[in-house]
Amino acid sequence: MRWNLKPKPSAEKVKKLATELTIDPILASLLVQRGIETFEAAKKFFRPSLEDLHDPFLMKDMQKAVDRIEKALQSGENIMVYGDYDVDGTTSVALVSSFLKTLSPNIATYIPDRYKEGYGVSYQGIDFADDNGFSLIIALDCGVKAIEKVAYAAEKGIDFIICDHHRPGDELPSAVAVLDPKREDCFYPYKELCGCGVGFKLVQALSSGIGWTIDDLVPYLDLVATAIGADIVPITGENRILAYNGLQVINKAPRIGFQAILKQVKKQKLTITDVVFIIAPRINAAGRMKHGNHAVTLLTETDINQAALWAAEIEQYNADRREADKRITKEALQQIEELKEKERYTTVVYREDWHKGVIGIVASRLTETYYRPTLVFTKSGDMLAGSARSVKGFDVYKALEQCGEHIEQFGGHKYAAGLTLKEKDYEGFKKTFEEVVRATIDPKLLDPELIIDSEINFGDINPKFYRIIKQLAPFGPENRTPIFMSTHVCDTGHGKKVGEDGDHLRLVMQQGNSASLTGIGFGLGHKSDVACTGAPFKVAYTVDENEWQGTVSLQLKLKDIKS
Repeated sequence: MRWNLKPKPSAEKVKKLATELTIDPILASLLVQRGIETFEAAKKFFRPSLEDLHDPFLMKDMQKAVDRIEKALQSGENIMVYGDYDVDGTTSVALVSSFLKTLSPNIATYIPDRYKEGYGVSYQGIDFADDNGFSLIIALDCGVKAIEKVAYAAEKGIDFIICDHHRPGDELPSAVAVLDPKREDCFYPYKELCGCGVGFKLVQALSSGIGWTIDDLVPYLDLVATAIGADIVPITGENRILAYNGLQVINKAPRIGFQAILKQVKKQKLTITDVVFIIAPRINAAGRMKHGNHAVTLLTETDINQAALWAAEIEQYNADRREADKRITKEALQQIEELKEKERYTTVVYREDWHKGVIGIVASRLTETYYRPTLVFTKSGDMLAGSARSVKGFDVYKALEQCGEHIEQFGGHKYAAGLTLKEKDYEGFKKTFEEVVRATIDPKLLDPELIIDSEINFGDINPKFYRIIKQLAPFGPENRTPIFMSTHVCDTGHGKKVGEDGDHLRLVMQQGNSASLTGIGFGLGHKSDVACTGAPFKVAYTVDENEWQGTVSLQLKLKDIKS
């Protein structure tokens, strides 16, 4: 790992903020690094208030969207709420459909089949709407590039409202309204909403017309917080407000569907990390292994007994997903070893019988292993479907744009994308993608980077210090859990490899005359030859808590160790 220590912020700003907040300068430094330099900014950061959400009508086309939906509600039109099959899409559909059902019975939901219809708006979905008398489709977490499909719907007399957060192309679909903060002509103040966040802004705008306040929308925030965590969007600005308040809903008054999931895993208070690793994979598993409809059904269920049945079903899908993920990752790693392509700047693998629902997860696993922009392909009908993942600092979306001659369709973000291509184009694509990445990537990005917030001493770490760090949560992109480093650290002689295969490392460390601190390093068993010799070393870590037999103590989660 490359260790990169963040530059020290202005000493004057740190001193001023530390005095105003009566906190340790180290903690004030963390805040200044995050752009929080005044007492007022700190107050808003530590107590994110729903009152600070932006006016939804600042979003381009919001008034058009509200007018069309109000017209549909007044005239009793049938409205279809359409969304993608992942967490962001299914939570969006659950949110918008359950809100609209409080205003009209003529609301139905539609999630495309991952395997028969693929990503985004589908002709099959539009035909279903036409056959069943729907005159308005609200598309969530997809649609900003569905130019032909929106035109096809218009021919059938069906209007579209699009709520998306992906990058638009050069041309927008001819929908009644296209809500997307990433539109170049949209001056909405916050650009990083997820799809469910855009759906929430639509609901916020609609609710103002019926006299609801923001407090009336709080029960929907568990869905928004889950989507924010799962979609890996920055937890800054509005996303921080929505995630913070949504987590409170999850922990104090979660919807019936979440209650049923959490009962299965027996977890008490959830952090955003727990949401990402416990709730999100289960919601995702429905679309990956069976159908996204199952997730929407669970998320909108109001009967606890019925929800328990849906949750048990989804738990099984998740177990199946884990099994497929493990097997395919092993096969993909084997394929890379056999191809002897370790000198490449990219990792691209394909096997026709890999499960399409887990290739994105496998791509993430391969990226963790080889730290290269990665694509995993499988057969999907008469095409190949691929899932792309990138390394920090490299825009895989832009790289795919330069491989357009080999690609039939693609979409996504800087770090994750999906695409389809013809089998005959696979080798050509693989060659071009390698050439594009090799020509454009900074080689240092092919080594994982550990960004360290600050160098501190063990003597700085105490319960009050940790309590304030916890208040920086929820953590996520652009507000990561603070990583510290300490130098001239020695193991006290109790350090050892732990875990079945000795993959992990447990140390009891001292720095000078400080009290000893216990550290656990998952996957750092191989560092025992640096840490357990009695020689001093430097260590990078986060501060955490450990509970053992009812006793809670501070511990360090080790990120890396260097001599």
